[in-house]
Amino acid sequence: MKTASVAETKSRLSMLLSDIEAGEEVVITRRGRPVARLVAEQPAVAFDWAELRAWVAGGPVVGMTVAEMRERDLL
Repeated sequence: MKTASVAETKSRLSMLLSDIEAGEEVVITRRGRPVARLVAEQPAVAFDWAELRAWVAGGPVVGMTVAEMRERDLL
């Protein structure tokens, strides 16, 4: 884990971001005290279009409220 002061972070942000993308964490300090931790963002999960198409093909759910559908995990 790297540490960098606020001033260092301002002047070397691109380099620090490269390190973060490579999997390293960076702790930003102000006057020697940690104030923030930078970590890589987790990749987004791909949307499953096939699941949506199957749900739509199932037709409307008649006679249920939105709350009931949520309780039954239909939404």
